[in-house]
Parts: sequence; C-alpha cells; structure tokens
Amino acid sequence: MLEFCGLVPKRGGSIARYSTSMKLLHSLTPLLGTVGCLTLTASMVQAAQSLSVSYPPANYQTLSDRIFLIGTAPPAGTVSVNGQSIVRNASGHFAPSFPLQVGTNRFTLRYGQQTVTVTVTRIATESTAPSGLAFGKDSLSPAVDMARLPDELLCFAAIAPPKATVSVKLAGQTIPLIPRPQQIELPGNAAVLTQQNRPLSIAAPGYFEGCTRTVLLGDLGKPEFQLAQDGQTITQTGNGSIKILSPTRLETAAVTAELGTARTGPGTDYSRLTPLPKGTQALVTGSEGEWVRLDYGAWIKRSEVQILSSGAPPTSVIRSVRSRQAGDWTEVLFPLQVPVPVSVQQGDRTFTLTLYNTTAQTDIIRLDDDPLIERLDWQQVAPGQIQYTFNLKPQQQWGYKLRYEGTTLVLSLKHPPAMKREESSARSQVSEGKNFTPNTSHPISLTGIKVLLDPGHGGPDDLGSRGPTGYPEKSVALLMAKLVRDRLQQKGATVVLTRETDTDLPLQDRVAMIDKVQPTLALSLHYNALPDDGDALKTKGLAAFWYNTQAHSLAAFLHHYLVKTLKRSSYGVFWDNLALTRPTSTPAVLLELGFMINPDEFDWITNPREQQRLASAIADGIAEWLRVSQP
Repeated sequence: MLEFCGLVPKRGGSIARYSTSMKLLHSLTPLLGTVGCLTLTASMVQAAQSLSVSYPPANYQTLSDRIFLIGTAPPAGTVSVNGQSIVRNASGHFAPSFPLQVGTNRFTLRYGQQTVTVTVTRIATESTAPSGLAFGKDSLSPAVDMARLPDELLCFAAIAPPKATVSVKLAGQTIPLIPRPQQIELPGNAAVLTQQNRPLSIAAPGYFEGCTRTVLLGDLGKPEFQLAQDGQTITQTGNGSIKILSPTRLETAAVTAELGTARTGPGTDYSRLTPLPKGTQALVTGSEGEWVRLDYGAWIKRSEVQILSSGAPPTSVIRSVRSRQAGDWTEVLFPLQVPVPVSVQQGDRTFTLTLYNTTAQTDIIRLDDDPLIERLDWQQVAPGQIQYTFNLKPQQQWGYKLRYEGTTLVLSLKHPPAMKREESSARSQVSEGKNFTPNTSHPISLTGIKVLLDPGHGGPDDLGSRGPTGYPEKSVALLMAKLVRDRLQQKGATVVLTRETDTDLPLQDRVAMIDKVQPTLALSLHYNALPDDGDALKTKGLAAFWYNTQAHSLAAFLHHYLVKTLKRSSYGVFWDNLALTRPTSTPAVLLELGFMINPDEFDWITNPREQQRLASAIADGIAEWLRVSQP
C-alpha cells in the first residue's frame, strides 16, 4: 500500500509530504474527491499505470481531417499506434496527431501486452450532387418561412445534377438558378485558435442559386423548384413560404426578455449586438423561421418578443436629459415617448450610446460635476438616430447597465473602485503589462474590493477538457479558484465563488451571479484544449479572453503579468463572444491557464508547487492591475 497524507495545504502553508507518485494521485482525484489522507491499494496503482486514452471518446465523430490522441502509459517502454512508435514525455504522456479519411478510422495503441482501440468517424463536409434526376436531400433554400419588404432581394438555392437546368417559380415568375461550381468557404470562428482561418476555394458541383425582387404584397406561397435534364423534368415544392410585408401595416415587436439578444442575422451563428432592454419596441420589417428583423437592422428570436397589432410606428422625440447619483453608479435618464432600440460603443475614454427611431428636440441637458463623466456631447447623426458621447475622466467606466423605467431609458455607469492612491508611473503600462515591473516594496491592500471567481465547468456531465491521465479541467479549475481565493482574502478582498463543490452550474446562473453580486471584477478560470485539427504537442501557453472594452485592460495586463512572472508561453489575448466575458456590469475576463492536452504543460498544471505559484501570481496580478488602474 501507498499512503499520502497532508496533501491539501493550509492557507499560506506548504505541502507537508510530497511523493513522486503525486501524478498518480491526480489521475485518481476525479474518483476519490479531495482528501487529507489517501491510501492506495496495489490494484489501484496498477490500474492507474495502465495504457489509457482520454481523448477522443468512444465512437467519436468529427468533421476535421485530423485528430489527436491524448493519453498516457508508464514512462518505461514503448507505445505504438498502428505499429508505429510515438513520442512521449518524461511522465509517459502522449498527444500525437493523425490524418483522417472520410468514414471510419481505427487506431490501435499498444503498450507491452496492453491494447486500446480507438474508432473515429470523419463526416464528409462537401455536398455531393445526386446522380439521378433528383434534387439533393434537404438542399432547397429557403428551408423555412420568410418575410421581406417589397423590392428586397429574394434568393433561392438547390443542389442538382451539374448538367441540369434548374429554375424556381414563384407568384407567376420564373427565376433561373445558375450553377456555381466554385465557392469560397470560410472556416469556423474556432479556426483562429489553430491559426487556420484562411478562406478556401472548394468545388461545389451541382450547386445552383439565383435571386429576384418583387413588389407584390401578401403571401406568395411556397416556391416550386423545377429540374430538367435529358428531356425529363421534375418539380419539387420548397419547404419555406414567402411573404411580402406591406410597409404601411407593419407589426410591432416588444422585447419581453430581461435583455433581448439582438444579432446581425437570423441565427445564432450571427454576431451579437448590444442587448435590448426589456420593453424595447420596434417595427418588424422581416422574418425568417423563428427570427424577426427589427426596423433598425437587428434580428431577435420570436420567443424573446411579443408581437403587437399594427398601429402607430414606435418612434419618439427626446428633449431634456439629466443625471443622478446612485451609490457607486452614475445614472443618466433619457425620457422618451416609447422604449426605442439602443446600441453601445465603448472607447478608452469615451462611452457612446445611440438611440434609434428618435428625433431630438433638445435644448438643455443637466449634468452636474460627476466623478466619472467629464462632458456629454450629442448629435443627430441621421434621421431617427441620435448619438450621445460621454467623455470620461482619467479612466473609463467600470461597467454599465441599461434598463427602461416605463418609457424612460436609464443608463447606469459604474464608478472605478476607491483605493488608496500611490505614487506610480506604471499606469501607462496597464493596457499591455509586458514591461511592467511589479511593486514589491509593500503589500497592496484590497480592502473594499470584491472579486468573483468562476471555476469553469463542474458536475458529472461537464468535465471540461481532460489531460492525458483523464484528470478533468473541472477539478483543477476548482482547486485553483480556492487557492486564488485564499490569497485574495489575505490581501483583504472579499471573494465570491460561483461554485465551491463539484456541482453542475449552468452558464446563465454564473452570469446572473455576476450581475447580482456586482463585484469589482470577475474572473472565470479555465484550462485549455484545441479543436480536432490543432496540434496538441506544439500548442501551449496562457491566454486571456475579453468581450467588453472595459475588460480589455484587465485581460491584457493579467495575461502579460502571468507570462512574465511565471516564465510561461503566451497563447494570446483574444476578443471572444463567451458567456462569462459578456456581462457588462463589471470587467469580466476568462483566463485559460494552460493546455490540459499538451503532455508537458499538463505536468505543470498538476504540479502542486506550480499551482501555488500560479495562484499567487493571479492574486498579485489583480492587485497590481487595480493599483496601476487608479487615476
């Protein structure tokens, strides 16, 4: 038997006993939980030392043209994949990549007398034209009901035999569809993580498309697709009907969600715009499936709005504007006749609010001496569109919120935290942090500072990424959050964790906690992996992700601070549309603290001494950023 005791250090203390078999303990942690003493039987040791593959899972399917195999075996000896030996690190971990053929791919791993077989199915991504007289399955577009204004472009597409003649009939009009043998394919957003986000020209035999316009009003019905080849003709009715809206009888949509998710197009693949506060009203100028288009250009899910009967367009004039203080916030009130759509654009020293469907009748604005706002400028930039630009004092707002109180829009701007001022010339380095020299003359007090830490993932079904031993991201993220919490508390900060145990916590609950707690800043702690076409052996390093401009400084500073302090590789600083970076009420940043799938970095991630150093560096980095962020 092997016994480990005192492996969980007390606050600020050191590990009492440490063995070279610590990596074995980490591999068993998901099964055993956190303990003070642990007795390992010979069978447990033998099981932990066997050949194992943690990724990909059984019967895995992917669109990628390659896959990496993440796993481990005892350091001594050789591991082979399909008869070829593979490279492993000193701990026995491996992460080789292999090309995939379309269809079933089998990989047989051997270590001594042990064998593990991994089956990966690559799914074909290119649409193939049908060989007979037929349209490609589910290829007729539009595939859902849609509505547009008169004279808007209506486009149709289908997959058919390359030499066929294809057309569409709609409301008595025949629209020819033209073959497009080549298409420019844009990779998914995740391709930037593997530096493969290059447009590709791909063959698209049998792809036909064509567009038209019409001023006919009403329900035009479903288009009839016609295919002719070798003297034979078939027709097929499309799935989506087409309606042309009357510009004088448009319906109104009123947002019913607390914050309606506005997007650039009709689907979740399209980019997010500034969320719309509950009560916002706008005309519906189009629809597509479950999405409706609002008159200022954004799309929103039909489930997040209530459709009102046709009536007067929801437009407004605005006259006076005033501000008021509400604790640590400045609230600016915009009295309106109806709740109109809004958008926000942030800069380093500016905050711009745009009101749509609004016309100014403004002669006077009251904005007293304010701790955050230096001056408010406004202009009617276009008919029905007003921009208000808040020129801020030495630093930007710490967060913002938008809500409607009746028909009055309330913009709340959060003041920077009050900290003891120190003479420092380091503030100019805060946005980068690359050449920053930490202040080591005396500890920085974080009294009055509240930090929310979010350990990523959690629960039986959300393990996150896994290292070569199968040790899950959720466990090391929770461990790290508690270590960082202890160090921040030692500096005087109040710390809130979104979870303190291995529980499943939905993303929306984590986001709601940020808005409820209203911390000085929020950090979500994660450990990284890659898409299947990445290189797990060559990719490593720390990364930071931000979304709102107010969080960029924190993300860049912490990233460069950790890289320099710990002498780790940099994976980069990314703008990313993530749930835990989207909250607007405070600077919110997501940190990826290394790659679980990289064998060497996994050893660093699970090294208890390095975990202590990382936790201290995160806490110190937060304190330094808060210090140099002061005006």
